[in-house]
Amino acid sequence: MSNVQNYDPDCLFCKIVRGDIPSDKVYEDELCYAFRDIDPQAPTHILVVPKTHIASCGAVTAENAGLVGYIFTVIAQIAAAEGLDKGWRVVSNVGPDGGQSVPHLHFHILGGRCLSGQMG
Repeated sequence: MSNVQNYDPDCLFCKIVRGDIPSDKVYEDELCYAFRDIDPQAPTHILVVPKTHIASCGAVTAENAGLVGYIFTVIAQIAAAEGLDKGWRVVSNVGPDGGQSVPHLHFHILGGRCLSGQMG
């Protein structure tokens, strides 16, 4: 079981990080967890989530911004490990109107085909 800080018992991603719900894990360390999306929108579609429950990009503060910056270094490592050398996209939806379906900060890594002109 992974350590989740500020665990929200109703949060799907907190449950995935804790191992309560199975996932296809791609990466894990003490600060974040990455897994393959169950409804991929590209040949490579990976979600990266902090182990600290943060609701969305709208809840990023000076106190947790370092964690978010760190996650972007992990995103680059994952993209390289996945062989996305021709390019990739990172998307984070915020709120219902922004298309956020799980209220836990997460970043979609999309790649493996040309994404030009498409927003994911």
